[in-house]
Amino acid sequence: MKEYSPFTPGIPVPVEYFVGRDNELRGIIATTKKSISQNSLERIFVTGERGMGKSSLCKMATAISEAEDNVLGLHLHLGGVNTLEEMARMVFERLLRNSRDKNWFGTVKDFFGNHVKQVGLFGFMLEFTASPSDLRKSISEFPYILKNLLEKLKDEKKGIILILDDLNGLAGSADFANWLKSFVDEVATSNIHLPVLLILVGIPERRRQLINNQPSLDRVFNMIQVKRFENDETIKFFDQSFTKINVKVEKKAMELLCRYSGGHPVFMHEIGDAVFNIDEDDNIDHKDAMLGIVRSAEAIGAKYIEPKVLATVRSDRYRAILKKIVRAPDEHRFSKQDLSKRISPDESKVLHNFLQKMKNLGVISQPPEAPRGEYEFTSELYSLFFWLQATAQKSHDRNANTRGQPK
Repeated sequence: MKEYSPFTPGIPVPVEYFVGRDNELRGIIATTKKSISQNSLERIFVTGERGMGKSSLCKMATAISEAEDNVLGLHLHLGGVNTLEEMARMVFERLLRNSRDKNWFGTVKDFFGNHVKQVGLFGFMLEFTASPSDLRKSISEFPYILKNLLEKLKDEKKGIILILDDLNGLAGSADFANWLKSFVDEVATSNIHLPVLLILVGIPERRRQLINNQPSLDRVFNMIQVKRFENDETIKFFDQSFTKINVKVEKKAMELLCRYSGGHPVFMHEIGDAVFNIDEDDNIDHKDAMLGIVRSAEAIGAKYIEPKVLATVRSDRYRAILKKIVRAPDEHRFSKQDLSKRISPDESKVLHNFLQKMKNLGVISQPPEAPRGEYEFTSELYSLFFWLQATAQKSHDRNANTRGQPK
């Protein structure tokens, strides 16, 4: 019977299947240890383009620190949160739910008093119920709440890792930016011993939004940048992932997996999952890899590109240009002049409008420091997809033509 796929396209990687990111992991784990040993509030901003595995990295680092250093990990996804009060409620609710089956649950529940409510079928869910005024008060007293909580849990936990992920709604809020700064300043000036690692997770744009609202935050958070995997890391990822389920990958097939994924975690998982589902003999050969790559290109387009780009770009000439816009998986910049040499005279007539359309959709931009007529993709995901789509189709067409030739 075929094993479950070790690849998880679209969701954070389960801890047991996490591979790579050794330097980034060491950075977070070392900072956790520093926080515990010095009783200090430490701050990290984990950033990188969408789909780079930022959440998976934090999840893995937290699991290691929980096991090695006996800390309490609280990972919050705040995509729909727009206010500090709602953020505070979610922090306390996450704390309750993470403690539910632990021997310190009674301590946590008593700490929150009558603000704990059991809800849902059979009362299995827990909610933190507090009035708006109480939540506003908790925002200003947040350092002291954490201090008192850790004092109550001192026999159980040495510290806390608090991860604020998906900052879409809060990053543009001046209230949130100023609260972060005041939180850090309050701990420092009041000499509060607080073994807490605060991790913010977001794309570079979210970090810029925060800094625009509160410039001092630029120096408050140490930065960990999650980038594309290098080629040797990509090989390690595929090798270890397939080895875990006793599947062999031939050398030529591995070269294809690395080449077409371009070290981008989103593409690595999509391609890996597609190849896993195509393989029938626990041996990934060139044919399996190529078929999986073509199938993954379709999945990637449907999930990440079509909703934003392809659904609004219906012109045949526009779509033809898209297939010629990228020549290599790591080519994230291009010039209008060079692109015009690769397209037909008919396509050249709409090139200017095409570029304006792509700018309006947020697919490309003109870097301030770049020469006139030079563009870059706003996300590596876009350039890699267009390259993947074009080259995979060309390879598929070549194979089809070869099969149709007489022997």
